[in-house]
Amino acid sequence: MADLKYYDIILKPIVTEKAMAMMSDKKYTFSVNPDATKTQIKEAVEKMFAGAKVESVNTINLDGKTRRRGMTSGKTSKVKKAIVQLTADSADIELF
Repeated sequence: MADLKYYDIILKPIVTEKAMAMMSDKKYTFSVNPDATKTQIKEAVEKMFAGAKVESVNTINLDGKTRRRGMTSGKTSKVKKAIVQLTADSADIELF
């Protein structure tokens, strides 16, 4: 496994209707590096966002979809998502 720095772990926030609704419960959704572990994700969020204290991290591995162009078929890249639950006394994360 490659040595990942905290700024390599979190790739981008996921902004969907469901993810925005979960923000009221202090749950934030991020697209993360597929090789990152839950503890690495927790440390990265706490370092990147001042005042954030992570309670738990749930991860979702999504395999690439099969795509075709004529007779040639291939796969898109795989993606990993993380849903980060902050503690009650934690500061909110400002995405915008």
